[in-house]
Amino acid sequence: MGTKARLILEDGTVFAGKSFGATGESLGEVVFNTGITGYQEVLSDPSYCGQIVTMTYPLIGNYGINRDDFESIRPFVSGFVVREYCEYASNWRSVQSIDSVLKEYGIPGISEVDTRKLTRIIRKHGTLKGILTTADGSVESLIKKVKVPFMTDQVSRVSTKSMFAVPGHGPRIVLVDFGAKYGILRELNRRNCDVVVVPYNVSADEIRRIRPDGIVLSNGPGDPKDVPEAICMIKEILGEYPLFGICLGHQLFALACGADTAKLTFGHRGGNHPVKEVETGRTYITSQNHGYTVTNDSIAGTDLGISHIALNDGTIEGLIHKKYPAFSVQYHPEAAPGPFDSGYLFDRFLEQIARSKEDANHATTR
Repeated sequence: MGTKARLILEDGTVFAGKSFGATGESLGEVVFNTGITGYQEVLSDPSYCGQIVTMTYPLIGNYGINRDDFESIRPFVSGFVVREYCEYASNWRSVQSIDSVLKEYGIPGISEVDTRKLTRIIRKHGTLKGILTTADGSVESLIKKVKVPFMTDQVSRVSTKSMFAVPGHGPRIVLVDFGAKYGILRELNRRNCDVVVVPYNVSADEIRRIRPDGIVLSNGPGDPKDVPEAICMIKEILGEYPLFGICLGHQLFALACGADTAKLTFGHRGGNHPVKEVETGRTYITSQNHGYTVTNDSIAGTDLGISHIALNDGTIEGLIHKKYPAFSVQYHPEAAPGPFDSGYLFDRFLEQIARSKEDANHATTR
């Protein structure tokens, strides 16, 4: 700690502070998360691949890093921005500091930044590209490095490279990994599901050979339109098995059904976003992390219905297929970090699987 660092945005705004984590420089899309706790889960969420994450809560690192709360095998953020970094953690579960984790994986961090000002800039102008650096160099030369297109291969970077099984004695679920958080696996394991995790570019025939009872489309980073092979797979297999989409999986499900997606100005990232369930009128507090949304006007003419709506801005938070046993949500029912209000959706998915099996049995006995 103590080395100088700078965060420079593509519009020329410069934030000076102190370095922690790795030294060097890193490029990324600068976003903010409003969570009060859960920084370990944020750091290890694959959906942040290619992004420099700003925490709006002022004190980060006070409870350290533990062994059990990772959401993937390693952190995927490009950089980490905080107001105050706590060097000395105090928690019985802590085994290391954020500083040591970031150093292990070559990720730079910067503290003593006016994160309130930075967040207001992002809210006003939209998500901006930036460079986080501990190196010397003129602002002009560093801004030139930022003037490059956003990466488009985040999903291939974070997805598993080969199939693997997480055995259970319940229904067999294919989890398509676009950058899946461990929280999804935990929820399926808790319900004793027999899970087979497959890469993002799995084909419909490869899924059929696994003979699943249902399919979960996971969360993941980036623009859903950058994963055309997944959209084609979903189109082909839709209606053959019950399907549940989460976050990026929700967007891919919508695109496969003929709807459209668009980039949000600054996205939804935090653990306290209110969402209304249309059928019941009930409000749930949800965990969210996405920069794209399914556009409301694109639903007309498809076989999709809107099941959930964001109360903050009216964007679509859930879809249900009118013909097939398939539904999706834009938020994270597995939480991590965040409230577990929406864990019932995993139960709903398994109930849908049970009904589909009953219907299939009735059809064969007629």
